[in-house]
Amino acid sequence: MIRLADGPMTWVATGDSITQGVLHTHGGRGWVEHLHERVRWQLDRLTDIVVNTGVSGWGAVDVLAAHERLIGRFDPDVLSVSLGTNDCLAGEDGLPAFHDAMRRIVAGVSPRTQVVLHTPALVGFSGRERRAALPAYCQAVREIAEDTGALLVDHETHWRKHHGTADPIAWLDDAAHPNAVGHLQMAEHTLHTLGLGGLDPL
Repeated sequence: MIRLADGPMTWVATGDSITQGVLHTHGGRGWVEHLHERVRWQLDRLTDIVVNTGVSGWGAVDVLAAHERLIGRFDPDVLSVSLGTNDCLAGEDGLPAFHDAMRRIVAGVSPRTQVVLHTPALVGFSGRERRAALPAYCQAVREIAEDTGALLVDHETHWRKHHGTADPIAWLDDAAHPNAVGHLQMAEHTLHTLGLGGLDPL
């Protein structure tokens, strides 16, 4: 669970296009925007700051290279890292570099920063051949969270529980990007996992 301070907090969410929340919601809120709504309005933390530094197309090595710009300069109280959907295109040969970059991202923040790591969500059936290594990257995130003491938000497991062996296309805009419904599901699962409750009716 996230520890809420008595005073204002800074929240940083970094990752790829799914964090950035571009294009695929078609005007709906991305999951970080839902987090913002919950924290700054529904929880009445009006002077908290929620910063979204997700960059479309990026992976862990890219985020690490831009660590100061995306993360460090904000000195976050909470850092959310959601990566792997692009990284997995390198196949299992890319896992060592992913492990190393993710661990260095986590190690690069203050000891007081509460780190949250997210597994990628499922991709649709039409995208699974291209992203065949995605389950291995999800497992890598779980291992890194356990090793570093980071909080884990396991979207892959959540989506599998809901969809089973069916194509999760109802929550997707294309083979790899969640639609507005998928983002809402990601937000709800994140909030519940972090002990922040669910979204009130908007």
